[in-house]
This record gives sequence, structure tokens and C-alpha cells, in this order.
Amino acid sequence: WIDCDVIQADGGTRTASITGAFVALALALEKLRARDAIRTIPLSDYVAATSVGIVEGEPLLDLAYEDDSRADVDMNIVKTGDGRFIEVQGTAEAMPFGRDALMTLLDLADRGIQQLVEKQRAIVGHLVKSSG
Repeated sequence: WIDCDVIQADGGTRTASITGAFVALALALEKLRARDAIRTIPLSDYVAATSVGIVEGEPLLDLAYEDDSRADVDMNIVKTGDGRFIEVQGTAEAMPFGRDALMTLLDLADRGIQQLVEKQRAIVGHLVKSSG
């Protein structure tokens, strides 16, 4: 188990926990390897998450609490570093949304997750056998 406590946040605690937990896992596995408890680090790709939504008709990335509480659409997206989906969770909070809005939000989430994976790569890239 990896238990995450987000000490300071303005929304997005679940997605921050997922993104940070991946880094914590990689660092924990590195310690296990250093102690000869494992031979190799079994990570083949990154995992990162972000929130997206539509607030007052505007697509937004990484919703702050104020935005989240006013969102017409609210989504959490979790993906691998090479772009495969782990989870897509979305809700029409105020009104239904169409395919075009969904694709816009997924594209926005992709850009945000790519930025997060780059930050993860800078910290634990030496531990991940990733093609991405």
C-alpha cells in the first residue's frame, strides 16, 4: 500500500496523490534494490493524473477548488507515460456535454499529464524502463 496525504492543496488532491504516489513507489523500490531485497525495479512506465473540467463554458486544466465547485463538467484522467488510459472518470455536474467537449478535455488532460510525466522523469527517470 501507498498511503498519500496531500499537505497543501487547492483542489485536485486525488490526482496529486496518484502522480506523487508513483514517484514515492519508484523511490521505495530503489531503496529495496539497494538493500538487495529485489534485483530489479519492476517499473515499465510512468503513471500520472490530472483533473480537467468546463467552467462557465471554458475548458480548464488542474481545477482549483473554486473552479471544481462551479464546474459544469468535472473529469479526472489517469494515464501512463506512453499515453494509455488507466482511468477516465467524468461527470456532467450541471449540464450534459457532447463528444467535442469530451475530446477537448481529453486533449487538455494529455498536455497536462505529459508535463507531469516530464517532472516525474526528471526525478525518477533512471528507475523506469520506459519507451516513452
